[in-house]
Amino acid sequence: MRKATRRAAVLVAAGALGLGGAAVAAPALAGVGPFAYQPVAAATPGSGRAGGGMGSGYGMGSGYGMGASGMMGASACLDPAINAAKGSLAEQQKAALVAMAQEEKLAHDLYTAFAGKYDVVVFDRIAASETRHLAVVRTLLTRYGVADPTAGKAAGQFGDPAVQATYDKLLAQGQASQAAALQAGVTVEQTDIADLTAALDGLSAPDVTQAYTQLRMASRHHLAAFQKWSNR
Repeated sequence: MRKATRRAAVLVAAGALGLGGAAVAAPALAGVGPFAYQPVAAATPGSGRAGGGMGSGYGMGSGYGMGASGMMGASACLDPAINAAKGSLAEQQKAALVAMAQEEKLAHDLYTAFAGKYDVVVFDRIAASETRHLAVVRTLLTRYGVADPTAGKAAGQFGDPAVQATYDKLLAQGQASQAAALQAGVTVEQTDIADLTAALDGLSAPDVTQAYTQLRMASRHHLAAFQKWSNR
């Protein structure tokens, strides 16, 4: 009952983020971490809604801190309305943006699944922030006219076979034990940090640079939280 009440509070606080639509060709970040994506078919952007909406626990910037419990402070949040100016993106950078959307959905769906299995608040909280991550990336996809590869995909479903295989592997790993689930979170966040760092190289668009820099900062805090819980 305690767990159900806690999860309900998280869901009610946030509402749902739709994950509807289609995919775009994405040879993004090939060879970077376990999320080295293969191209998927181009299609028209769409919209939809999916259950499992998450809250506003997304902490970033100078006000972001860790409490004794290893959770993120809620004093600073990233608004999905990016305030830096739009720039220009090369095709490879657009493909990287597509890859980022899939990474954020993978993280959200994975942590949500683990939150349903383990009574560990870190999964609920970081899943909530991954909803914000995805919202930021989706804002950029719309701004640059790139189709959303996560749209129309149910929880745990991905159009890219390589991403699907990675998700399935990490999910199976985390189903074995709480410790294994926390380690899966460590793997995801380490990969996100590496991929965001790679994507920032040579990037000139101010808005995308702002978003990637903030997302990387958040992933570093998520990584620290998972590591803290793993060492309990």
